[in-house]
Amino acid sequence: MARRVALRYVGLSPKDEWKRSPMSYAMLDPKTLTVLVTGATSGFGAAVARRYVAEGAKVIATGRRRERLDELKAELGDRLHVETLDVRDLAAIEAMLAGLPEPFAAVNVLIANAGLALGLGPAQEVDIADWHTMIDTNVTGLVNTVRAALPGLIERGGGHVITVGSVAGDYPYPGGNVYAGTKAFVKQFALSLRSDVQGKNVRVTNIEPGMVETEFSLVRFKGDDGRAASVYDGIEGMTADDVAETIFWSTTLPRHVNINRLQMMPVQQAFSAFDIKRV
Repeated sequence: MARRVALRYVGLSPKDEWKRSPMSYAMLDPKTLTVLVTGATSGFGAAVARRYVAEGAKVIATGRRRERLDELKAELGDRLHVETLDVRDLAAIEAMLAGLPEPFAAVNVLIANAGLALGLGPAQEVDIADWHTMIDTNVTGLVNTVRAALPGLIERGGGHVITVGSVAGDYPYPGGNVYAGTKAFVKQFALSLRSDVQGKNVRVTNIEPGMVETEFSLVRFKGDDGRAASVYDGIEGMTADDVAETIFWSTTLPRHVNINRLQMMPVQQAFSAFDIKRV
């Protein structure tokens, strides 16, 4: 005999609730969410801000490029608050959180999105400054953001931490070296964080995208438009909106559900093959 799972549906008697599809049970109301998203000047971060504001959430968008933030503010209006911020600066993050205006002060969703890749050369040829920039942003910036914001989530009774990893954290490829290493760190940090906050009503999810058509490759190749565009030749990559929709979905699931890891790729991308040098 199949075991019945006691799902509770809003406004239904215990007798009737067994008749409903699990998809009908209550999702979280986005209007109850106050979302802090880092790296919001382009790509995933900007798309995330748009998605949540469209559903009535309040959003704090941070990034280093003030003009981009001002454009986003002009587009999205009063439900968006913007802060110029470098996630590598812990003191700046702490000051920002302490100084948020009252309507935005009660952050209950943190989307630690800020990150980048620089270069695609073999380890023996790269500019080591690029490695340090990736480590400082993808690792130090992440732990700064989480450490600064997490106590507030716990004090306010719970919330959700979203970290943004990559399939590169699982599948190595030539030239991935330090970028892939930072994303492997993000994955393991998120899983460990999930254990740390057990019993605190804080959910933790690592989103791990594959190929997405954003400014990512343009930054990686330091403004080389042709090389960046060639990354997506012949395939229909994912968009920033695809990733934003997935993040939004994971944070609006009922409170008893936690997505630990979610890996996503375009249909035309699959797992990396072994790199074999034939002689």
